[in-house]
Order: sequence, then structure tokens, then C-alpha cells
Amino acid sequence: MTRSKRIYVLDTNVLMHDPTALFKFEEHDVFIPMMVLEELDNGKKGHSEASRNARQVSRFLNEIIEAHGSQKLEQGVKLEQPKGLQLRSQESVGRLLFQLKPVENGKKFGKVLPDNLILSSILQLIEDNPGVPVVLVSKDINLRIKASIAGVKAEDYENDRAIDDFNLLFTGANELPADFWERHEGSLRSWTEKGRTFYEVRRTEDDGWYPNQFLYMPGDDEVEMKVAKLDDQRAVLQIVDDFRSPQHQVWGINARNREQNFAFNALMDPEIDFVTLLGTAGTGKTLLALAAGLTQTMDIQRYREIIMTRATVSVGEDIGFLPGTEEEKMTPWMGALTDNLEVLTHTEDHGSWGRGATNELLASRIKIRSMNFMRGRTFLNRWVIVDEAQNLTPKQMKTLITRAGPGTKIICMGNVEQIDTPYLTETTSGLTYAVDRFKNWAHSAHITLRRGERSRLADYASEVL
Repeated sequence: MTRSKRIYVLDTNVLMHDPTALFKFEEHDVFIPMMVLEELDNGKKGHSEASRNARQVSRFLNEIIEAHGSQKLEQGVKLEQPKGLQLRSQESVGRLLFQLKPVENGKKFGKVLPDNLILSSILQLIEDNPGVPVVLVSKDINLRIKASIAGVKAEDYENDRAIDDFNLLFTGANELPADFWERHEGSLRSWTEKGRTFYEVRRTEDDGWYPNQFLYMPGDDEVEMKVAKLDDQRAVLQIVDDFRSPQHQVWGINARNREQNFAFNALMDPEIDFVTLLGTAGTGKTLLALAAGLTQTMDIQRYREIIMTRATVSVGEDIGFLPGTEEEKMTPWMGALTDNLEVLTHTEDHGSWGRGATNELLASRIKIRSMNFMRGRTFLNRWVIVDEAQNLTPKQMKTLITRAGPGTKIICMGNVEQIDTPYLTETTSGLTYAVDRFKNWAHSAHITLRRGERSRLADYASEVL
């Protein structure tokens, strides 16, 4: 059974969220009410992501209409994607329809508000196209409620969802079955190389392994490994370093649990260029990333400096314009950095003078940068930490990760339960998107930190509040 052709009505916020939404409805038609064009016009000024997207939508619409030539728009315009956009195969293409006449009086809906005008145009559209299913696509919950009241089918725009259910997201660490070694008895090969132990096993169909995924077997003789190499038939597993032991400290810090140990292994591995850390408040994301970064910039000198950036979305009311340089403006946002540096430079024997000197030395190697000025930059041999990455859209995430030049390592971290950006959810956040898209790459690693290590107060609060 083939689905009948539908008409999708796009709300302004969908287009300002994803300008390519126009071309993502396959063989179905797309209808743009006049009010949406008005709102796009109002939203085009400024330097924000949304206003950039509004301008892009206008360009797309202009290209489509120009390619159509001087024919009448009443029959609709073929929705062919502009050159340079490769979104999907062009076998089946719907039409782009515009609202061509004002709404008749009988269809007016409520007060003259933008949302109500959009609804009125949909009611008119339904009357003009009997028998054709019409669906409103909007990210505005209130408009969807109004549409349902008016008898119009409404949906959220979900084309940009990285995954269907957040609980299915790759966690980066898997428990092995207790009989793992017995199962692989015949096909197991082990060897040591440069002080590391490797095992080669034959893959089973349902192992679901990815490169750099961490595997563990709990119990008395706990084994912790990572997937070092994968092909269709075989997998090479490598025993990971134990950063819980005092002789394996990273800038004076030890891992306090299994996930932190895995995170340190990913952060300290020069072969891994991209690390994502997910976890609730207090699981140690920033501390681990900073400790590993300091060790590799100051001691090993693998990287030239640490760059910290984050999405500047405030939790409460905004505090207005901040004076000073880019660095000074970003400082209030970087409380997390200063708090963690206190932990890392807390040395008993040097006293306050020694600590002051250490802080100054570290501050000279740690640069704080604003996300707004990232376009067009290239980072060479830098250790880049992106904090609060759950507030980034997939597009911003792409802009950021593509800044990496040779020798740069990017660490993205965040807590997907604390999204402060409107229109982003757990499944559409740029951080979720990055975790999902990078899991098959041999030079990236991800770990979800489970246990809070801040204090018993913080742990209890995150459970009961």
C-alpha cells in the first residue's frame, strides 16, 4: 500500500531551525503561508544562527521560483534542490505551493495573530484541496495544540533527530557476558606488544561493537578492554591502562570509577582525535578533560595550548553586555574552568605563593574563546574543550568540529538532561548527533559517565530533587 500524497504546511520556526527542511518531504507537496514569509522577513536581520537560516530560506525560495521561470505559481513549483545540496535522490519530488489569496472571512480563526493567520490559511487550503491530507509541521507546541483544536493534523519536525529514542544512544562501554572467554576458547589469540596485552577474537553476529568501544567483565578478576581494531570477521581487544592506581596519575588526579578510567584512556590516547563525554552534573567531565589536557600540553607537550569554549546560553535572566576583551567577557561563563583548576593546582607544599605562580602559568596556556567567532578559524596542535555541548545544534557542532587542523584533539562534553536552548531536545541536540555519527570512526571515542563523584550531597540531590 502506498501512502497518499500529502501537503505539508511548514511553520516559520521549522525553516529557521533547518533551512533545508523544504527539500526533506520527498514526493509530498510543501505549502508556505504568506504569514511565514512575513515572519522570515522579520527574522532575517542579525548575526544569530536563526537569522542566518532565515536568509538562507529566502535564497532557496528565490532560486526555486527563478528556475521555474515566468509560469504561474498557481500549479505549484517543482521542489528541485539547488545545486550543491545533496540531501537525497531526486527520483520523486513534490511541489512548492504558496498561499496565493487572502483568507475568506468564514475561515478566520480567533484574533489576528501570526499563528492564527497560519491556521486560517491551512483551513482554506484544506477546503481548496478536498481529499488530500494536510499536515502542519511546527516546533511550536502551542500552535500544534491550536491546530488540533481546529481539526488540523499537526506534527513536530523530526527530520533532524539523530536517534528515535535517547535511551538507545551509544554509551561507549559494554559489559561482557560471564562466559566470554569460554565462548571464544577455540578462536582466541593473545600477545603482548610494547607492554600492552592484546586479544584477537572472532566476531559474533550480535556483538554490536564499534571502534574504541570499552568492554568490561565485572567480578573478582575484573577485566577492562577496548576494541582496538575491527573488521567483519575478527576484533582485536586491548587491555586498557588503569588510571586508578597511584603510579598512573594524570596531573595528580586518579580515576575514581570504571567510566572515568575509560574516559582517561580515551583522552590520553594520541590516536583518538575526537572524544565525547556525556554525564550528569558532578561526574567529572571537565576535570578529566582538563587534567588530561594539562598533562599533554605542559608535560608531554603534545599540544601547544588548551582552548576552552562553550555555548553561552544562560540559565536565568541575562546579565546584559559585559565589558572587556573576548577573554574577559567569557570569564563569567567559565566558572567551571576556574573551579576545576583549583582542584588541579591544590598542592600542599608550595603554599599560596606557589599556587599563584602555578595558576598564572596554567592561565597562560589555557585560552578561553567564544563560540561566536569560530567560523573560519583553524586550530593547529590544540587541545579544544567544548563545554555544555548539549546546547549546540547539529549545524553548530559541525562548524566547530571542522575547525580542527592537524594535531588537534576535540573533547565535547555535556549533560543532555540540561538543555537550555529552545527547540532542542535530547534527540536533536548536536551532542547526541555527534555521538551517534562518530561511533563508527576509528579515531573517536565516547563514554557516558554514570556516577557522580562530587560529594554525597550532590549525589543525593541529583537523585531526589
